[in-house]
Amino acid sequence: MDTLVSSRTWRQGVLTDDDVTPDELAVAARDADTLVWIDLLAPSATDLGEVADQLGLPATAVEDALGPKERPKLIRHESHLFFTVYAVDPNATPGELGFSRISGWMMPHALVTIRLDDRFTTDAVVRRWEESPELLREGAGALVHGLLDVVVDGHFDAIGTLDDTLEQLEDALFEDRPTGAPFARQAYSLRKDLVALRRVVLPMREVVNGLLRHPASNAPALRPWYDDLYDHVLRAAEWTESLRDLVTSAFETNLSLTDARLNTIMKKLAGWAAIIAVPTAITGWFGQNIPYPGFAEPLGLWLSLAMIVVGVGVLYALFRARDWI
Repeated sequence: MDTLVSSRTWRQGVLTDDDVTPDELAVAARDADTLVWIDLLAPSATDLGEVADQLGLPATAVEDALGPKERPKLIRHESHLFFTVYAVDPNATPGELGFSRISGWMMPHALVTIRLDDRFTTDAVVRRWEESPELLREGAGALVHGLLDVVVDGHFDAIGTLDDTLEQLEDALFEDRPTGAPFARQAYSLRKDLVALRRVVLPMREVVNGLLRHPASNAPALRPWYDDLYDHVLRAAEWTESLRDLVTSAFETNLSLTDARLNTIMKKLAGWAAIIAVPTAITGWFGQNIPYPGFAEPLGLWLSLAMIVVGVGVLYALFRARDWI
């Protein structure tokens, strides 16, 4: 089977086989002393149906695993638990956040993971299992914990990256120079990423909470680990919500600051227009073709200049004192 990319078996937490063949799968899964994990990459419905038959799972299990646009969820069946989660693509950049879907069939002594693409690798998951071999004695619940723990850590990394981007936006927000269209585009892109991340982070609470109530993951040795995982899921959800609110606030603050800058510009323009109106009015008065004090005499020139200087100086000092210019 070309879609079978990884497989392992353990006995009492000790690795016994790292290359389980499809023929050995059914026997190993029915052995109460053996813990089995197989990983399928982009399987077809036929390949997945063969695995389901070997494990004694119903045909509906295949539909659950390959159904399009599934949200993160946990479904209880008589023979197994089915779950779907989404890992964040570690190579994604802000504005181009990508996700990799991971589904799983969990039985008391077996776990089948189904990945639709290879953007999420199981290397970190295997290392997590190797770090705590004593937990593997508790069955498939330990395998699922290791997988979800890596997925949630990926969520935290993505949220941290978006948090750093938001801090850069906040720094640019209060600089003296106008933010302009690039700021609005970046804020909108960040909010779009947070909305997408929220859709995969928030339902994780239901997934982990459902596992906490299941006997396979509620063993005394596993309970503290799942409690810690649930705490991480809550923190990720709260962090995502707070960042989304902060992005909205930053966008609204940017609009407010833009309006404030515009009001300041209009105030300064109005102040300078008033100052310019003084010489315009005075020169217009002295430009009349009727006699007035100093008409057709040098006195008229000096009198008009003096009035312009005094009027402009008084208005400039008044507007400057009131911060209008």
